[in-house]
Amino acid sequence: MGSKDTTGLVLNQATTVVFVLLLFIETAHSIDCFKCVSQNGHFPACDDPFHNNHSLQMLESPCMGGRKGRDGLFPATSCIKIAGFFDDTGETITVRGCGLDSGTATTDTEIIRMSHCGRFYYNDR
Repeated sequence: MGSKDTTGLVLNQATTVVFVLLLFIETAHSIDCFKCVSQNGHFPACDDPFHNNHSLQMLESPCMGGRKGRDGLFPATSCIKIAGFFDDTGETITVRGCGLDSGTATTDTEIIRMSHCGRFYYNDR
């Protein structure tokens, strides 16, 4: 009687075992972003677009963000920078942080996906 070739069977079983083990590995990828607020130039390192000499005090690694209507923090998908001024006083403001794509198409939840040129509120101002 001839002998059976079991190499293919063993290879198929090994591939299945590796695939099943990969299903149990949980990973979360996120990015690092600068997080800071500077009002009227009181934190120049936050305002400065060219030099990151003070980056360790501003860098959040990994940067996590919230989602509207959800508890907890989630890995960020984008870094954001908002710069503007207050209408009432003319004071400048720079806000740096991170955001994540929530998979929706409304401006109240998608700061990174939608254009937000124009007015915005910061601490009820």
